[in-house]
Amino acid sequence: MSPPRRALLAVGIALLSALFFTTTYVLNRAAAVEGGHWAWTAALRYLFTLPLLLPLMPWQGGVSPVVKAIRAAPGAWLLWSGIGFVLFYVLLSYAAASGPSWLVAASFQTTVVAGMVCAPLLYRDARARIPRAALAVGVLIVAGVLLMQLGHAHGALDATGWIALLCVVASAFAYPLGNRGLLLHLERSGIELNASQRVFGLTLASQPAWIALAVFAWTQAGPPSTGQLWLTAGVALSAGVIATILFFQATGMVRDNATALGAAEAMQAAEVLFAVLLGVAFLGEAWPRGQALCGALLIVAGIVLFAWIVARDGAREPRDVQALRSERGG
Repeated sequence: MSPPRRALLAVGIALLSALFFTTTYVLNRAAAVEGGHWAWTAALRYLFTLPLLLPLMPWQGGVSPVVKAIRAAPGAWLLWSGIGFVLFYVLLSYAAASGPSWLVAASFQTTVVAGMVCAPLLYRDARARIPRAALAVGVLIVAGVLLMQLGHAHGALDATGWIALLCVVASAFAYPLGNRGLLLHLERSGIELNASQRVFGLTLASQPAWIALAVFAWTQAGPPSTGQLWLTAGVALSAGVIATILFFQATGMVRDNATALGAAEAMQAAEVLFAVLLGVAFLGEAWPRGQALCGALLIVAGIVLFAWIVARDGAREPRDVQALRSERGG
C-alpha cells in the first residue's frame, strides 16, 4: 500500500475508533448521574475488558507472545500501562461528574497536541520533529475546546470546573504517551505484537492496579449497583475492546510518519461531535450554544484540515521514510 493511502486509511480507522470511544463519556456520565462512584467506573472497565479480550486472542496472534514479552521486560509494561491505561482512565472517570459528556469529551481533545509535544521526549530520530502544520491545526482544535469550556461555564470556571479540566488534560497526555512509549519499547526490543496483542498486554499488566482500585471503591462506596455494572460493561466492550484495538491499529500503521501519526491521534476530536449527539439523544443534555457551538465548529474544521495535511504530505512522502517504516505496530 502506498504511503498516502496508508495514512488516509489510518485516519479513517482512527475516526471510527472515536465513535466507539465516545461511549466512555456518555456511559460514564450516566453512571455518575446515577450516583456511581468514579473508582468503580474506572476499575470495572478494565476488569471487564480482560475477559472480553481473551476469546479474541487465539485469532489475533495468541496470548503466549504477549506473556513472553511481559516477562522479558515487566518494568516497561507496568510503566506504560500505568501511564496509558491507569492514569489515563482514573483521571477521566474522576472528571465524569463535572458536566455534560460532550464537555469532558471536548476537554480530552487536548490529546491532539499531546502526542506531538511528547515526541521529542521519546524519540531520537526523525519522529522527534514536531510537524508545524499539524501542530498549528492541533492548536486550532484546542482553541475550540477552550471555547466549548468557556461557553458551557458562561465565561468562567469555578474551582470544581478547573480541577475537572486539569484531570482531563492530564488524561489526554497520558493516553498517547503510554501508547507511543509501548510502541517504542517493542520496536527497540525487536518484538512484533499486533494491535490486539498490545491492548491485551497493557490490560493484563494493569490488572493489579485495577484490583487495588476496586478494593478502594468497595471501602468508599460499597459494591457497585447493577446499573453501574451494565454501564461499565458497555464501556469495556465498546471503548476498551473495539475502540482501543482500532486506535492502536491506526497508530501502529503510521508509527514512523510524524504527521500521519498526529493526524490519527487528532481524529479523536470527533468524539466531541459524537458525544453531543449521543448525550442529547440518550441523556437529555442540552445542545452546545453560542461560544460552545463555535468551539465545536473549530474542532470540525481541525479534523478536515488534518485530513488535508495528511493527503498533501503523503503525496510527497520522502523515500527515506520507508527505511524507518515498520509493521510491528499493526
